[in-house]
Amino acid sequence: MIQETITAKNRSAEAHLAAAGAAMDAPVLVIEPKHGWLPIDFTELWHYRELLYFFVWRDVKVRYKQTVLGAAWAIIQPVVSMVIFSVIFGKLARLPSDDVPYPIFVYAGLLPWTFFANAVASSGVSLISEAGLLTKIYFPRLYIPMAGIGAGLVDFAFSLAVYAGIMVYYRQFPGPPGFLLPVLILLTMVTAAGMGFILSSITIAYRDFKHVIPFMIQVWMYGSPVVYPATLIPEKYRLLVAINPMAGIIGGFRSVLLNRPMDWKSLGISTTVAAGLFVFGLYNFRRTERRFADIA
Repeated sequence: MIQETITAKNRSAEAHLAAAGAAMDAPVLVIEPKHGWLPIDFTELWHYRELLYFFVWRDVKVRYKQTVLGAAWAIIQPVVSMVIFSVIFGKLARLPSDDVPYPIFVYAGLLPWTFFANAVASSGVSLISEAGLLTKIYFPRLYIPMAGIGAGLVDFAFSLAVYAGIMVYYRQFPGPPGFLLPVLILLTMVTAAGMGFILSSITIAYRDFKHVIPFMIQVWMYGSPVVYPATLIPEKYRLLVAINPMAGIIGGFRSVLLNRPMDWKSLGISTTVAAGLFVFGLYNFRRTERRFADIA
C-alpha cells in the first residue's frame, strides 16, 4: 500500500515536470500597447456591426421613454425655432430669403443644422456617459460616438416629414437636384462624426470641456448661413466662409429643397473640409483610444 502511494506521487511529480517543460518550450506572447497612429480595423467594425444597431436603438428608446410628448420633441425644436427666427429675422430684421417665404427658407437651414448640432452634442459627451461600460468589456469604441449620430438621424426623419407638409402649404417643391438630398444627409453625418470623434476624445480627458460644447455649437450656428442667405456675405469672403463645412451643406440643402442654383464651389470646399475633419477625427480617436479605460 505504501509502495503504491509512493509510485502515484512519483508519477504526479513527473507529470508536473513534463508540463513545466512543455510550458517552457511554448512560445511566449507579450501584449504591449501600440504607439503612434492605430490603423482602423474595418474587419472588427463589421464583426461588431450589430452592437452599433443596439446602441442606436437604446439611445432612441431612452430619449423618448417616459416623456410627455414622445417623438414630438423632434418636431417641436425646429418648428419653434422656425417661428422665433421668422418673427425676429424675417419680420423685424427683414433679412432676405432668396425670394421664398422666410419660414421655409429658415427651416431648410434648420434641418441639417439641428441634426448636426444634436448629433455633435450627444456624441461629444458619449464616452463620459458610457464610462462604466468602457472599463468592463471590450468592443470598438468608435461605436459609442457613432450611436449618437444614428439616433439623431431618427429625429431628422421626423423633421423632414414636417418640412414636406410645410412645403405643400407654401406650394414650394424640390427641383431636379432633389436626388442629391441623400448625399447631403450623408455629408452632414460625416461632418458630425468627425466633430464627435474629436470632442469625445477631448471631453473624457478634460471633463470641464463638456460645458464648452453647447457654447461652441451656438457660436457655430451664427457663423453658418442658417438664418441668413449665403448671398448676404460679400463675395470676397464667401470662399473663406465655405471652409466652415456646414456652410456648404446648408446651402446645398436649400438648393435642393427650394429648387435654387447649386453653389458647387462652396459645396466642394465644404465637402473637402468635412472629409478632412472626419479622417483626422477618426485617427485621432484611435490614437487616444488606448487611454479611455484608464481615465474613464
